[in-house]
Amino acid sequence: MALPSHAQIVVIGGGIIGCSTAYHLARDHKADVILLEQGKLTSGSTWHAAGLVGQLRSSASITRVLKYSVELYKGLEAETGLATGWKMTGCLRLATNQDRWTEYKRLATTAKSFGMDMQLVSPEEVKRMWPLMETSDLVGASWLPTDGQASPSDITQSLAKGARMHGAKLFENVRVTGFEMKDGRILKVMTDQGDIACDKVVNCAGQWARQVGALAGINVPLQPVKHQYIITEKLPGLATDAPTIRDPDRRTYFKEEVGGLVMGGYEPNPIAWTTGDVPNDWEFRLFDDDYDHFEQHMVQAIERVPGLADVGVKQMINGPESFTPDGNFILGAAPECQNMFVGAGFNAFGIASGGGAGWVLAQWVVDGEAPLDLWVVDIRRFSGLHRDRQWVSDRTLEAYGKHYTIGFPHEEYDSGRPYIVSPLYERLKKYGAVFGSKLGWERPNWFAPKGMEAKDVYAMGRQNWFEPVGAEHAHVREAVGVFDQSSFAKYEMTGKDAQQALDFICANDVSKPAGRLTYTQLLNTRGGIEADLTVARLAEDKFYIVTGTGFRTHDLAWISDHIPEGLDARLVDVTEQFGTLSLMGPNARKVLEAVTDADVSNAAFPFGHIKEIAIAGATIRALRVTYVGELGWELHVPIEATGEVFDALMAAGAAHGIRPVGYRALESLRLEKGYRAWGSDITPNDTAFEAGLGWAVKLKKNIDFLGRKALEKLGNAPLTKRLACFTVDDKEVVLVGRETILRDGQPVGYLTSGGYGYTVGKNIGFGYVRDAGGVDDAFLTGGSYELVVAMERVAAKIHLEPLFDPAAARVKG
Repeated sequence: MALPSHAQIVVIGGGIIGCSTAYHLARDHKADVILLEQGKLTSGSTWHAAGLVGQLRSSASITRVLKYSVELYKGLEAETGLATGWKMTGCLRLATNQDRWTEYKRLATTAKSFGMDMQLVSPEEVKRMWPLMETSDLVGASWLPTDGQASPSDITQSLAKGARMHGAKLFENVRVTGFEMKDGRILKVMTDQGDIACDKVVNCAGQWARQVGALAGINVPLQPVKHQYIITEKLPGLATDAPTIRDPDRRTYFKEEVGGLVMGGYEPNPIAWTTGDVPNDWEFRLFDDDYDHFEQHMVQAIERVPGLADVGVKQMINGPESFTPDGNFILGAAPECQNMFVGAGFNAFGIASGGGAGWVLAQWVVDGEAPLDLWVVDIRRFSGLHRDRQWVSDRTLEAYGKHYTIGFPHEEYDSGRPYIVSPLYERLKKYGAVFGSKLGWERPNWFAPKGMEAKDVYAMGRQNWFEPVGAEHAHVREAVGVFDQSSFAKYEMTGKDAQQALDFICANDVSKPAGRLTYTQLLNTRGGIEADLTVARLAEDKFYIVTGTGFRTHDLAWISDHIPEGLDARLVDVTEQFGTLSLMGPNARKVLEAVTDADVSNAAFPFGHIKEIAIAGATIRALRVTYVGELGWELHVPIEATGEVFDALMAAGAAHGIRPVGYRALESLRLEKGYRAWGSDITPNDTAFEAGLGWAVKLKKNIDFLGRKALEKLGNAPLTKRLACFTVDDKEVVLVGRETILRDGQPVGYLTSGGYGYTVGKNIGFGYVRDAGGVDDAFLTGGSYELVVAMERVAAKIHLEPLFDPAAARVKG
């Protein structure tokens, strides 16, 4: 069959992700879709995947994606007539120590928050379910009965057949050689068998996705890693429906296959394949067996399943799997190219994700925006840093090595650091800064007092920084602190139509005169919150936009993509041009008055204003705004002057008790004040009204803005979920997010963020309370609340107002 000359959508790659995407585009959207595979279907990493299907992730949306995969695989054979090898065997995750057991208790709580029944079982129960296993070292295990396994090639062929049944056209042995492009858009896909004109391209090329992306100028940060597993001869006594096993403390996994076991693992010293291009002809090919490297898994596996010592190895599989620098897969619209979407980098759980990833990616391609909060897998979480191939390789190998390590709260990566440092890096080190890393930037998380080692010590309970952060927190409440927030992403929008563009993009009213700033959300067409930032007007035709470090690529692309056509409005990233020092606390004005001649009194410089002021000979953009609930300014300093301005503030502030403060204290301060964090408390799944941010939406003004129609459609209907604040008095409890909220004993939601409020002396959590009948104030306050923390129920109180209000200097308990 000859290649068609045009199609609405071209999918590149015939592995499980490409076939699933083509299937959903054809089935759900009746799209005119063509799939191109350079070899045979499944010939990349799909065919040699181990085929474990787990569903639980720490994100509700990603868990939903994985649950969808299971539902799809269950019913696919009936639709297409092709078996998928799906077996719902359940999965046991083994724990051999108390930290791992705590992790499972938290995981089981998360599972229940997301509507999945994960149970915790005893070593005796594990032995009953898997008699061949050595269980003497176990504390217990988690049991998720709906997990299972499938045959990767069979599922892919079944999806391919389903795609064809719904009208998709699939072509094998066609290689993509390039793209014809104009103004950042793909016009044609060029292949070794002719060109195809198209509207959109979906890059599902697996380990080749980086190279395919590069042909269109986009970056897909992947690193192929050699992943080995064995298939054994028959193991006497092994049940055909034996649960899959994950044994993370021994870094191994098992599943039954034809009476034997598939066994593999995630070693701490993984071997990368190339940092260059993956050879095009690497189809149905494997690396040589590497028993020396695999021996570490063999030793652990035999200790767990002693019978393995006596059975032969039928086959060893050593193939490349695409891994990413943070262990999450890559979906979404590429920021560098308006009509290329990506589904790649599945970190060896592509089979578990395949069905659901294809479902959401197809929707994303058709609508131009994600159907759920998929931020953790969004390609726009990366930045220019991820073009550094060596950095990507180093960080990816570290992520691979951590695949089965215990996930301690607040754990940081070590590789590839420091990468980007602010001009204050060395100065802050002298104050005892303990740095974390965000999108390559080193940022002070906390400061170790004299006599204490400046490093994180990870634990499941309170960590070593708990008391020092409490002292920093109190200092900001009582005196004044300075935060180095130079990593903030910063943009300028200029042009005679800049205001008109921002009127459409922003939910709040930014049409204020020069010198004013606006806190606003950016909404999607569902009314969900896509971004949360400040817009300051510098002049009639110039705006200064500030957002969070991690959202730099995402927010820049979102704003750029939604500037209405034909308007004179240009957006430029100026992040590296400005250092940012946030001066916060009741003494902030005294310090500022001592370093500038400008009038910074409340009358001359009220809240929500921006002024250019001089400090230490530099012209500073001073924004009167706060994320901690205290009097304060964000000082945006020409980057080269950041050090001198910091020194001037520290010298002048000495009399007022100034000290540098880190991000951990910022977090506890914002929780007390009730400020929302994008990505956790507010996401594309939540509207401003549900989040209690309705005051920041300009519905009263007769201006069309993105998301307005969706909000108007909701009208005055009762809200079925609302964000609320919860406190727990017991100081020993540790809230990390995703704890289940119980109202009168019934689950009504889960925490989106959690931490400790040092001023109020309580644990604080935020979370949405849900009820199909409507959630008003009377409903919220009319119940008695508990939180489920690591499977234990603890008493909680609900609050509808911020816990701390410095203006009234009162604390609400």
